[in-house]
Amino acid sequence: MKTLLVVYHSMTGGSAQLAQAAVRGAQAEAGVQVRLLTAPQAGPDDVLTADAYLFALPENLAAIAGLMKDFFDRCYYPVLGRIEGRPYATIVCAGSDGSHAARQTERIATGWRLKPIAPALIVCTHAQTPQEILAPKRIAPHDLQRAEELGAALAAGVAMGVF
Repeated sequence: MKTLLVVYHSMTGGSAQLAQAAVRGAQAEAGVQVRLLTAPQAGPDDVLTADAYLFALPENLAAIAGLMKDFFDRCYYPVLGRIEGRPYATIVCAGSDGSHAARQTERIATGWRLKPIAPALIVCTHAQTPQEILAPKRIAPHDLQRAEELGAALAAGVAMGVF
């Protein structure tokens, strides 16, 4: 059985909702075991034992959230040269743009020698005021559906050996 590792970080709940939606989609694929871990929980052994990855993260100050960067940093040397060509996808939850966090994640995945299966899914919450930024997020159903579809596509491709 193949394993899909979903690693996420969420400060206000948006990325968590998107990661959980992706997991729901991926779990529909019978030949794939899905593991959902927060960035602080995930480590090199989790990365090494997975066949594919989905990273869900918020964009903070036009960059990936610090705990996601910490995950990538902690795992880099232990997995270097051992996971080349494995597929991945990214979901970014952003207040306005998300493109820089998506590019950062893509550059990190390039360093890990991973293979993207789709462009990053960027979900914009339009949170611009301090109150909106700090408030718990409620992701729109259509965005949750998009995350679910991405998780399903990644899992199906892994199960079929397409990626």
